[in-house]
Amino acid sequence: MQRILDPAQIEAFAERSIPRLRLADPETLFLRRAERLRALSAGHAIGDYLQLIASLCEAQHRASGSWPSLAEPASADTEQLPARIARARAHELPVMQASAWPRDARWRAVLSELCESLRTQAAAPTRSVCERLVSEDPARLEAEADRLLGVGPGVIDFQAAPLVMAALQVYWLGLARTLEKDTATLTSLQNRPVDTAMAGVCPVCGTLPVASVVRADAQHQGYRYLHCALCATEWHLVRIKCTHCLVSEGIHYHYVAGGSEAVRAESCDSCRTYSKILYHEKDPAAEPVADDLASLSLDLLMGAERYQRACGNPFLWQPPTA
Repeated sequence: MQRILDPAQIEAFAERSIPRLRLADPETLFLRRAERLRALSAGHAIGDYLQLIASLCEAQHRASGSWPSLAEPASADTEQLPARIARARAHELPVMQASAWPRDARWRAVLSELCESLRTQAAAPTRSVCERLVSEDPARLEAEADRLLGVGPGVIDFQAAPLVMAALQVYWLGLARTLEKDTATLTSLQNRPVDTAMAGVCPVCGTLPVASVVRADAQHQGYRYLHCALCATEWHLVRIKCTHCLVSEGIHYHYVAGGSEAVRAESCDSCRTYSKILYHEKDPAAEPVADDLASLSLDLLMGAERYQRACGNPFLWQPPTA
């Protein structure tokens, strides 16, 4: 029989027993996401786009397997990176903050691999974007990556953004996995106080969560984890708490009548934002990025209620407006 914990119990246990950090598994992450996207695409209004992103996720899986060097820092940073991590830990900041991390050229090589893989099977518009990115000036690609990570000026190239973001995901997943060998840092992250000003951002790379998941497996039964849009790390946050402003009052849950029971929108009256929350007890196959992307009708509902998304989907970017 399942045991249901109320928020007060969960918060009390959090100080001693909840696994607070879950690093993504590169062997299953992208394949599972691709499978979910293909399953959700059947009969969907944006089914063709879900199929395209599924192909991109499969390309991410191949790239993550063929780039084991991503799990090691660039030679020029070998001595500097431990010091950066130590400083971040001392100040309780994300240990590999994407907005300040020294990227090397390997992420661009991943981008080229993704584009080459995708353009052999995609429609003409997507092939055109892939061909443009493969021949793009490295400085322009770095500038686009900065914009996507929120640290660069200018307008985001909404057509190229999903591909660039996909390459950055592969790159940061490789970096995050290096923490498996850093026992001190992992222990520090697991023991970080539950209520901090940084609780709503990824403790590894500092990125906002795309959605959260209430898990149903034995080790994490009933616990809510936020899912990073960049490195796919998951970290614990108590339920019935805004993932954006972290208040616990004025939290409401919304769903589309006749839609999936596994996906709801968690809204906050204080900051007027919302984010998706998935329930594995309703559908254990639900996947944060895929199910968020496939539940646009829920976004329309929340927009009509004058709520704004706390964070966007890495594969859905809006064109620039005048």
